[in-house]
Amino acid sequence: MFSGEWNFLDIIKVLIDIAIIWYILYKILMLIRGTKAIQLLKGIFVVILIYFLSVFLELDTVRMLFWQVIMWGPLAIIILFQPELRRALEQLGRGSFFSRNTSSEEEELKQSIESIVESCKYMAKRRIGALITIERETAMGDYVSTGIPINGKLTNQLLTNIFIPNTPLHDGAVILNRDEIVAAACYLPLSESPFISKELGTRHRAALGISEVTDAITIVVSEETGNISCAKNGELFHDISSEKLAEMLEADLVMKYKTSTAKAWNWRGRKNG
Repeated sequence: MFSGEWNFLDIIKVLIDIAIIWYILYKILMLIRGTKAIQLLKGIFVVILIYFLSVFLELDTVRMLFWQVIMWGPLAIIILFQPELRRALEQLGRGSFFSRNTSSEEEELKQSIESIVESCKYMAKRRIGALITIERETAMGDYVSTGIPINGKLTNQLLTNIFIPNTPLHDGAVILNRDEIVAAACYLPLSESPFISKELGTRHRAALGISEVTDAITIVVSEETGNISCAKNGELFHDISSEKLAEMLEADLVMKYKTSTAKAWNWRGRKNG
């Protein structure tokens, strides 16, 4: 069936080799998504494309210039992106680069949900307006860049304090990622849906708008009524209780995480078995 010296074992080795490389590239992309390293990756592709075009069109000066960029680029990357590289090596050392500690991640999600719900209950009772977006699979780097970086541990006290009126960060959205407050005072796209009630303000339109373009979950606390609302998948759930909010977050974050983890382990079991 195959010509030359290729045999079935050689083909299996090549496929395993390709699969390992693709998996490592996938994990690297997941590690840097939503960070400034993504912009760097785009720049690298542009540089390589221009270099090959210069070779094809025989533009010697451009080719020599971009060859120097390619030669010295890796050193510049190591210098500029030390934090990202250190984080990747730390994850590799802990074994978390290729696997997940499912119990700790599940507990982390539950603690985050508890902090969010407690903060929303406090703000709703005192009619403190809030706009909280929880990042999921879709990277939100573009929206994070519009705000002020926080990169702090998520606690209900810190989350509440950000939205205290007349403070520098209270206006705009807070973006969360797992147990981290990534940024505050972020701008979100407003929904242009004609079906939104005119009684709802800018925060609700922003919550619905971001849910239409990403898979993020966004929570709104109204400063006029103290009502809690939640937007996801282009749908707004208005005036829900803190208990209902906890149930929704549990279903959308913890239960879906359990499902995806179970599927991954089942796939590994079938592969190994």
